[in-house]
Amino acid sequence: MPSLYQQIQAGKLWDFHGGVHPPTRKAQTAQKPIAVLPLPDRLYIPLRQHIGVAGNVLVSIGQRVLKGQALTSADNSMAVPVHAPTSGTIVTVGDHTSAHPSALPENTITLAPDGLDEWREQYPLNLATSDNSSLLERIQLSGIAGMGGAGFPAHLKAGLTQPVDYLIINAVECEPYISADDALIQEGAITIVKGIDILCKLLSPKAVLIGIEDDKPAASAALKAACSQREHYYVRDLPTKYPSGGEKQLIQLLTNKEVPAGRRPIDIGIVMLNVGTAFAIAQAVLDDHPLLSRVVTVTGETLSQPQNVLALIGTPVSDLLNFCGYQHKQPYKVIMGGPMMGFTLPDLTVPITKTTNCILAPSKHELPPAAEEQDCIRCSACADVCPA
Repeated sequence: MPSLYQQIQAGKLWDFHGGVHPPTRKAQTAQKPIAVLPLPDRLYIPLRQHIGVAGNVLVSIGQRVLKGQALTSADNSMAVPVHAPTSGTIVTVGDHTSAHPSALPENTITLAPDGLDEWREQYPLNLATSDNSSLLERIQLSGIAGMGGAGFPAHLKAGLTQPVDYLIINAVECEPYISADDALIQEGAITIVKGIDILCKLLSPKAVLIGIEDDKPAASAALKAACSQREHYYVRDLPTKYPSGGEKQLIQLLTNKEVPAGRRPIDIGIVMLNVGTAFAIAQAVLDDHPLLSRVVTVTGETLSQPQNVLALIGTPVSDLLNFCGYQHKQPYKVIMGGPMMGFTLPDLTVPITKTTNCILAPSKHELPPAAEEQDCIRCSACADVCPA
């Protein structure tokens, strides 16, 4: 009987229990080029945008900062700094509505852009001559946290010392509406693969498995072309099903391994990162470009021009909506994230953060208000489709 690795090499895929097939609703944004948002009047940069602790503030009110300049420190292994997304002046350091379901205020740096977009000095690293500690320090100091989930500090995953069998790159993006990663792959597949090269130098996996759903043919083709000269990099097209992009579900799909309850993927020899994180790592190491912006899907029936937008971290949601033709006549709800895992925003000054992948502005017809909750009738439909 062939070994697991031989089956993976042969292209075998597995399945997980349950899952659903909601309408994908990605067509209106997936095939458009990524638009670049103009500089906003204000940027609201939360000090902590990741799982972990916030760094100490390094700037003061009234200070002029340069693009890419660190605004907080990284003096703790669980801290990653935030940076000035453009040049300008620090206006305030204090509470601002958080990008969180609670909407509680959090400590935030407010930056007034000066329109010059003037960079600090940049010091790219040479991958061939850089040691692992230099690479990990650069990843941390560049403020990179996971861009496809909860925002776990990337340098901690990339710096694991346990043996790694498989590095999995998550390009699945299974939630309806969201096509930010799809668009990033189509335009930046070569940079993503350079980021994977850096991760391979750090982790030394036996193979790289890139999972992508089969409803993204252009992105899949771009990844396969970018990986064509790499041995042991395998791009796998997965059947479209939610939640194939969940960490445990994707591991099971690609390797037939299950992460035990209460354990982590590394406990079974696997490390997983998102394609956006790999892209950011390449920019940080090869160009000394900290994590200053990200691609966000801005979509919904209340917009005249739904599209994927490259937005600076700290940009108010209102700027993205206005750029995409938001109809203000009958404002309904605006959701940060997708329809499955997102949350309704309390106001539109909430900023884009490192983990924001979608702003959904639906009409009432498109996403009606929730019906009144009724008693459970024990039909078991929820248990039948729940992968957990």
